[in-house]
Amino acid sequence: MTLVLARIDQRLIHGIVVTQWAGATHAKRLMVVDDEVSQDEMQKAAMRMSKPAGTGMSIIDTETAITNFNSGKYDNHNVFLIVREPATLLKLAAGGVKIPKVNIGIMFDGEGKTTVKKMVAVSPQEVADLKALQAQGIPVTFHFVPSDAEESLETYIK
Repeated sequence: MTLVLARIDQRLIHGIVVTQWAGATHAKRLMVVDDEVSQDEMQKAAMRMSKPAGTGMSIIDTETAITNFNSGKYDNHNVFLIVREPATLLKLAAGGVKIPKVNIGIMFDGEGKTTVKKMVAVSPQEVADLKALQAQGIPVTFHFVPSDAEESLETYIK
């Protein structure tokens, strides 16, 4: 196995990811791919403190992730990937990373964003990026916690 699920969650590693998603995906490695956070030792240290026992954690930049996936580094892992924005997933896919499914978790409101669902606000560029992922044959769904029903992208974004 390798990448089992990609989640867009602007909080990255937090309680729901650690206590629910890691188990639901049978993840043996939690992977944060973020060019900015990968350079911030304080944020990385805080995230590593919440790592479940027996689970690996990587907090790396996009290029390192592409290199590592393409070299087969994670072929014997169940990797649960977490990113802050859909653009990162587009870069990974363009770099040859096989993304089986995208789960939209939390995308905070901000300037130029429209709230489409509780805890999810998107900019026009994020909408275009999500649609581009789906156009590549990657399923994109809304799914806050594993016990919730999955909802398709089209439920909230036309």
